[in-house]
Amino acid sequence: MSVGSRYLPPRRPLPEFDPAGLDLADPYPVYHRYRAAGPVHPVRHPGPGAGPTSWYVFGYAEVARTLARREFGRANPATGRAAAPPPGYPVLRQVVENWLVFLDPPRHTRLRTLVSPALGAGPVAALGPRIQRIARQLVAPLADRPPGEPVDLVAEFAAPLPLLVIAGVLGIPEELHGWFRDRALVLQRAGSTRGDRDAAGTTAVERAAERAADELTVFFRRELAARRGAGRDRGDLLSALVRAADERTSLTPEEQSATCVPLLTAGHETTTGLLGKAALALLHRPELRAVLRADPALLPGAVDEFLRRDPPVQMITRWAHRDTLLAGHPVRRGDRLVLVLGAANRDPERFPDPDRLDVRREHVRHCAFGLGVHYCAGAGLARAEAEAGLAALLDGLPALAPGARPAVEVRYAPDWVFHGPERLTVVA
Repeated sequence: MSVGSRYLPPRRPLPEFDPAGLDLADPYPVYHRYRAAGPVHPVRHPGPGAGPTSWYVFGYAEVARTLARREFGRANPATGRAAAPPPGYPVLRQVVENWLVFLDPPRHTRLRTLVSPALGAGPVAALGPRIQRIARQLVAPLADRPPGEPVDLVAEFAAPLPLLVIAGVLGIPEELHGWFRDRALVLQRAGSTRGDRDAAGTTAVERAAERAADELTVFFRRELAARRGAGRDRGDLLSALVRAADERTSLTPEEQSATCVPLLTAGHETTTGLLGKAALALLHRPELRAVLRADPALLPGAVDEFLRRDPPVQMITRWAHRDTLLAGHPVRRGDRLVLVLGAANRDPERFPDPDRLDVRREHVRHCAFGLGVHYCAGAGLARAEAEAGLAALLDGLPALAPGARPAVEVRYAPDWVFHGPERLTVVA
């Protein structure tokens, strides 16, 4: 069946899709209803002077096409930008305009060439022992916790693990890790779809993000300068960026520092969500814990299955760069497309029995890390962190021991971009 012919009008028209009405912990039943009615659903903006149509895309084939084809891109053709803060926030604007995930080729290609080598298979494999050591060190005090004392697996494990890893990759001193996470969270809040933002609070959010962006930009500009020149390479990602920029590109110091800031946020928040969701799944499934403890070789496939079934990024945006058809719908240049990755990854036309968590599932490519030119440059690192983190939890956390029936309390962040528990309290 072709991509252009899959749409069938529902027997009973559904209301226009609105993410604000979704259950943060389990949006999938609603996704199923809309995808079953058709893989693409419009949200039209009525009235004179209204913006272009938005399209919510639920089917795997349609999401994959939108991610892979050049008629769709990150930048709004009307503005030339994917996103921009309101006027009056110059540092935040500079960071956003140099954020790799918001760029289209050729700028995207030029910046990605700076980052990708340090996150390739070889460097990630070399980091393996360090990642495993960090994971074990984080689990050790949790394992020694007295029985009945609560553990927050997000604050005490899922958040610090990827932060410690990416901070080490970037060459950030350990004493600054808390400072960096605070500022990364402020930037995340400004660029997210968080449901707890209202009209009155937006200015404060943007103002805080401007301060955080400024402080991080100053830090990275200083650190990059300290690595520039003969004999000053420290063997970290910042040194690699300086070296690559000097050898292969004409990036300004401002562009280099603005490229570094998003690496901090993107380099740990998605993995925090992945770890939190995977840990939650294991807490509720003693039989799965037993399978993975008995056969650790299943962990790589299990991580991919966790990513497929409940991805840490639920929705991403693209813009139509020319008129086209998508599932029989006429999409116009300038229309906005919201790709519902969580729905695409459970499309039964792509994944048999898609709601089932099957760590032995035959590998079929999911879209949790995107597809095409914007496929996540840090996907290999995220997988390595998740494998090491889950192995350490299964080996050392009493709540995941065979036969354990822990009490679990979870609170989700009101966000569909960085989606996952912001608190995961466990009492064993």
